[in-house]
Amino acid sequence: MIERHASVWERRRHNWSAGLGAAARVGAAEARLFLGSRRERFDAIIVGYPGHLDLPAAKRMARGRPVLFNPLVSLHETLVEDRGRFRPGSPAARILRRIDRIALRRADLVVADTEQNARHLAGLGGLTPNRLAVCFVGAEERLFRPGWQPADAFHALFVGKLIPLHGLETILEAARLAPEIPFRIVGSGQLDGLLAGRTPNVEWVDWVEYERLPEEYRRAGCALGVFATSPKAARVIPNKAFQALACGAPLVTGDTPAARELLRDGQSALLVPPGDPEALAAGVRRLAGDRGVAQAIGAGGLAAYRERASEAVLGARWLGLVERLVAR
Repeated sequence: MIERHASVWERRRHNWSAGLGAAARVGAAEARLFLGSRRERFDAIIVGYPGHLDLPAAKRMARGRPVLFNPLVSLHETLVEDRGRFRPGSPAARILRRIDRIALRRADLVVADTEQNARHLAGLGGLTPNRLAVCFVGAEERLFRPGWQPADAFHALFVGKLIPLHGLETILEAARLAPEIPFRIVGSGQLDGLLAGRTPNVEWVDWVEYERLPEEYRRAGCALGVFATSPKAARVIPNKAFQALACGAPLVTGDTPAARELLRDGQSALLVPPGDPEALAAGVRRLAGDRGVAQAIGAGGLAAYRERASEAVLGARWLGLVERLVAR
């Protein structure tokens, strides 16, 4: 495998900036990728997240070879509906919707992260079922390995961007309803302001180096997933969930159609109704009050990860998709 990457945002803690400067950086990166690939030999190209703008260049580079696209998200939904960077119906929003459609239709195969998201992307791009496949996100096992040994003092851990998708309001209200349980919030984003009114049992750390995240999961009493009630939240299993499962940490997350594709309530995770802080507080209390239940949920989550989302499983899945597409 040959990996080609041109840096655009890596040295910026708050990614996904949008504007003339970002457009110029993307254009320069596309030129470097194109010029650097002209003499390489390959059988297929895989364009990963967030590569929507890369698809036209990838098709030119492929010169008739198959192109697989793993978008994870819609740019329109992310920047307009979720993060509120542009107004619905604005010129920028219409452009983003057009970029989504072009990128999806340019790919020979679109690989979604859940069945729910595959159906959504099919609608956005007008794709037939034979141009779609599903492969979970997984976790980087060089870092996220088993070893969950929670600290003596139980705490519930949330890791991620503070954006509407994750249901931060639900987490903070659950913390208010369970003042005896410490909550640790790691991350920053557009909803930073909500933390100003947090209760005393909520600790906020705006940044932790990526290499230190496994330690955060392994010493947490439990890990928190996503709890928003949006259509997008119902279609995704976030990266943080796979990371927690890979470390063996008990996971509490929203009971959504996507979550049910991998997890079973009370066996591999605690699934609670999205947007329900009372249910979330009750779930966290259950794990805090019964170490045996927490251990069983953590072990069940790790087993589900190993069976269906480990690097070995997902690597074989990706290899099969590429080989079938090349043969076809």
